[in-house]
Amino acid sequence: MTEQPVLVETRGRVGVITLHRPKQLNALNDALMDQLGAALLALDADTGIGAIVITGSAKAFAAGADIEAMADWSFMDVCQSGFITRNWETIRQVRKPVLAAVAGYAMGGGCELALACDIIVAAASAKFALPEIKLAMLPGAGGTQRLPRAIGKAKAMDMCLSARMLDAQEADRYGLVSRVVPDTELLSQTLALADQIAAFSLPALWAIKAAVNRAWESPLSEGILFERHALYERFASADAHEGMHAFLAKRPPDFQHR
Repeated sequence: MTEQPVLVETRGRVGVITLHRPKQLNALNDALMDQLGAALLALDADTGIGAIVITGSAKAFAAGADIEAMADWSFMDVCQSGFITRNWETIRQVRKPVLAAVAGYAMGGGCELALACDIIVAAASAKFALPEIKLAMLPGAGGTQRLPRAIGKAKAMDMCLSARMLDAQEADRYGLVSRVVPDTELLSQTLALADQIAAFSLPALWAIKAAVNRAWESPLSEGILFERHALYERFASADAHEGMHAFLAKRPPDFQHR
């Protein structure tokens, strides 16, 4: 039987997606990206899920795109098939928080996939690079756009033009990752963080994710306006009133995710 390139499980209110092409160090091909996109959309639609974790193996989160599969493609091949646009961008449709648990190599497309997540938890062994220049290519799954927003133009240029690899501590200092944890605690700490997030009101999580993403992509004045409307909308939420009344009563809130 053909090995499934993506494994999906649920742990309480957290959906866990494991990239599973161990012989190829989780190199990202069309079959994997199709299944990853389908899994993300299914978990996003599941009312019992509040957060999603994407992880790989101890050796590699994902070693990049599958170069063997694309080595002989032509310009028309990629244009007509909608390469990347067709299935790599599915993660942008997900409204729930998506966390990347990264150990080992996150190279090229693997680094870009991590960058597309909302939070990156890195194991001490994690290594990040965009080495496409070595192949006379460029990072084309959002790397040239998301990386400068995450770490600034100078460092992004350095990584993209020289194929510089960052270890976990450098990635943390640069703001590429959210936190660094011991390798043995990567999944447990990421799941604990995801559990904490998933326990909060889902509509509030949607609103915060949308507002922070708007800050990334818009002028300050537009972002402030978006944030203000999002705040006003909270007053139409049963969970927001429950949260405030629970705070005043000094009791835990009972969120119904509405």
